[in-house]
Amino acid sequence: MAVFRHSAESLVQLVSESVPERVLSDVIAENLRASQGINPGKGERRSWDRSIPILARDLVEAGLGGVEMLIEYQLPLTSKRADVILAGRDRRTGADSYLIVELKQWSHAELYEDDAELVLVPGMAERPKLHPVVQVRGYCEYLADFVGALDQHRNAVRGVAYLHNANDLDIHDLYDHVEDERTRLFSKTRRGQFVDYLKAQFAPEPGRGAADRLLSSSIRPSKQLLKAAAGEIKNRDQFVLLAEQRLAFEMVMHAVEKARASNSKQVVIITGGPGSGKSVIALSLLGEVSERGYTVLHATGSRSFTETMRKVVAKGSSRLKAMFKYFNNFMTATPNDLDVLICDEAHRIRETSENRFTKAAQRTGRPQVDELISAARVPVFLLDEHQVVRPGEMGRVADITAYAHSLGLDVHQVDLDAQFRCGGSRKYEEWVLRLLGLDGEAPEVWKGDDHFAVSLTESPYELEALLRARLEAGYSARITAGFCWPWSSPNDDDSLVADVRIGDWARPWNVKGDRAVGNAPASALWASATGGFEQVGCVYTAQGFEYDWNGVIFGPDLVYRDGKLVTVRSASKDPALMRKGVSDEQADQLIRNTYKVLLTRGMMGTAVYSVDPDTQEFLSKLLETGM
Repeated sequence: MAVFRHSAESLVQLVSESVPERVLSDVIAENLRASQGINPGKGERRSWDRSIPILARDLVEAGLGGVEMLIEYQLPLTSKRADVILAGRDRRTGADSYLIVELKQWSHAELYEDDAELVLVPGMAERPKLHPVVQVRGYCEYLADFVGALDQHRNAVRGVAYLHNANDLDIHDLYDHVEDERTRLFSKTRRGQFVDYLKAQFAPEPGRGAADRLLSSSIRPSKQLLKAAAGEIKNRDQFVLLAEQRLAFEMVMHAVEKARASNSKQVVIITGGPGSGKSVIALSLLGEVSERGYTVLHATGSRSFTETMRKVVAKGSSRLKAMFKYFNNFMTATPNDLDVLICDEAHRIRETSENRFTKAAQRTGRPQVDELISAARVPVFLLDEHQVVRPGEMGRVADITAYAHSLGLDVHQVDLDAQFRCGGSRKYEEWVLRLLGLDGEAPEVWKGDDHFAVSLTESPYELEALLRARLEAGYSARITAGFCWPWSSPNDDDSLVADVRIGDWARPWNVKGDRAVGNAPASALWASATGGFEQVGCVYTAQGFEYDWNGVIFGPDLVYRDGKLVTVRSASKDPALMRKGVSDEQADQLIRNTYKVLLTRGMMGTAVYSVDPDTQEFLSKLLETGM
């Protein structure tokens, strides 16, 4: 792992007449660019002007000039960075010892509404920030959970928050409920105590070896984390596997045991429509593989899906949340460090993990599928090809299989032909495929199914009223629409703009970002949190989720003309379809797949409405009105 590192003594020497303190930030920035491709912003560099030299001088004063300082250390498989990790030898045992230091230049801070985990900092907006000790405690847990060298030595990692500009009186209530044997808080007032603390932690010896061992260690979930995941996931009685689901599960477990026994690599692909149980299989595998003590992670390409997994499956456990990753977290993963990588919603795999934030050193053009296959002995891909809805997504069976074969790897495929969403109605899924022209067959009249209700509403008002009645009866319900209206940022008064307008009916899209706006939940929680019904969901928010009753508004991008449904690319407001290089043929497929996703979110029933009169009339010949 590339990282900017110096002993405390050598860093203090940098802050000399030849390299004055005011430009130390530029020295660090240049080293970070060279070693990691990072180009820190000016605000970050200003924080280094004082914080890093102060910490280095404290170490030298403590007689610990040989302790290694790992600056801006990137936590494995994340984009998060610890300000500094000190690496050295434990004064008592002589073993490797590490101290994560979170540096804050705050001169004043107070608890947010007496919440021991949140603080307010004057001059830094009026939104709460995470308590720095809670922050560093999380870094300690994460490092111990994912760095192989620490698997059996969790106590070798400790953490401190160092507010070197603050007097005790200005941060006094931050000391409440935050200290334990592994994490501490120090201020300018307690600098002497901090120096004594450093003396008690480290022996006055060079820390180069300890730093080397940390940086070269394998990256994988620890035994303790796997045990916690197994206990949390396997005790959930809703994860019951039936028929093909069980077959897929057993195929993966067989591949895992075979790969371990023969020191080989196996690729497994599991395909199935919406509600066929792919995510149930994924979570069951996560629990079982964890229980056997094998290294495993779950990953998706969907922020909404991953964040909901972290909130629901890992509820109450910050450690377990770390088991849920994104596909682009494996750009620098060591090959085969994991036994199993579960790639859920694998139709969201991108051509490459690179984006505008990617470090220059990592812009290699490497295919994302190569990163995922490389990361584990048994990469498992769970996907539905009809849910590819963005340009650049290439999660198709043929693409994954061809790439695996090009590497000389065996591929095992299991197709799930059961249907669990949509009330278990295979008939409804087939009806949707025919309606959208996705299976080569002509649309047909909906003939009904005792397990699933489908109807046409005559206005958006009727659609909303029908679903609101279901919501008030205790069911879950949501309205979605094709991406045919602009998606505005919130108003200055923190209200949402009613962008989805049909006549005099108007509603906002779901929230764009990661924080709630008024009573509207954050984007990732729209499908599951209270308040989501009041906004219209888009495909990027709805994909991967389910609710009891489903409403779908057909926009002008999919209309009935000359005896069939046709797509109108110019009517779409989806920025993804406006990119150069996206052909009309690709846009047509993506729009149809979008409506396939939207139409198959319901567990008990779906109601539809089209803004286009001809399309509404066409649908009226296929569906009954009311529900």
